[in-house]
Amino acid sequence: MSAPRRVFFSTGEPSGELAALALGEAMREQDAALRFSGIGAAGMRAAGWELYADHTGWASLGPLAAIPRIPKLLREMWKCARDLAAAPPDLVVLVDFGAFNVRLAKELRDKYRYLGPILYLFPPGAWLDDPGPARAVAARAFPLTGFAHQAEFYRSHHLPIAFFGHPLAPRIASRAQRAAPPSDGGTVALLPGSRRDEIARLAPRLRDALVLVRRARPRLRARVGAADARARSLLERAFRGVVAIDICDGLQEAIGDADAAWVASGTAVLETTLSNVPTIALYAITPLLARHARRLMRRPYITLPNLILEREAIPEFLQERATPKRLAEAMERILRAPDDWYRSVEGLRDALGPADALERCARYALSVARQP
Repeated sequence: MSAPRRVFFSTGEPSGELAALALGEAMREQDAALRFSGIGAAGMRAAGWELYADHTGWASLGPLAAIPRIPKLLREMWKCARDLAAAPPDLVVLVDFGAFNVRLAKELRDKYRYLGPILYLFPPGAWLDDPGPARAVAARAFPLTGFAHQAEFYRSHHLPIAFFGHPLAPRIASRAQRAAPPSDGGTVALLPGSRRDEIARLAPRLRDALVLVRRARPRLRARVGAADARARSLLERAFRGVVAIDICDGLQEAIGDADAAWVASGTAVLETTLSNVPTIALYAITPLLARHARRLMRRPYITLPNLILEREAIPEFLQERATPKRLAEAMERILRAPDDWYRSVEGLRDALGPADALERCARYALSVARQP
């Protein structure tokens, strides 16, 4: 009997780990003998995967915040490349986190002349239209995107890329629309992100916005989503002393009974929107990084639902616009008239592709694993 095939996943933050687990589960449905290992965190442990390294604390907001982490990440990347080259799995799957994974692909191909198949799920720069990273990925891996725009961009530069729809969208259940809550109450979810820098910048704004909304809604309850134990500890400190607020484990627990949510821009916004929870997006980075980001961005939005639909389907408040007053006013509008929000996001799920996108992605990953 031949040995079971081994698949190694490299992720750098909770959203990437979630995508890796979903793809791995779908692959195992098609090949029950697969064995998984990788760089992840509690999710991989809970799923019974062999954890090669824990990525907790790796992610950062921009290049300046990343500087203190660079030596550790380089050591981890060099070690990982060396170990993969010494004992190649049947497939390496890189998930997002370009600062680490693009370097890992380069190290494997360019230094070790690694010949095994490498799949890159959610390659970097989906909305930057930068051919440099696209060429770097396509030269060393099989790119697999969840966004039609990125597939079109790669193909416009004659670069190979696979697109079957967004693999996570079909796994996110959409709840029924809700009527407006009582005028003096309701429940809101606060999701200020999973990274230390995100929580430090966004949690105080959301705390103050909550205080403002409660002036008109004294019975309003709040639930804060913590991505992991580290984030929970940071959030407990950030919201200490705030009454009628619960710290929950993960996004789905936080939004389960919420009438609306404030969410840090990123994958979580897409998840809350697809869950049909009226969502307000916000984000803030240092002024220096913001100036750099504005030079790179070629679109008026950064929030995934707005980028996908090419309009401001959900309110997004960035940098100096992400004030507690504006966030509170936007939340009050949604709580009073949620139907307007529901109408604004119509068409999002259809724009993300077919209902079997994850199964198609899994079949493609298995076909890549069979490449000579």
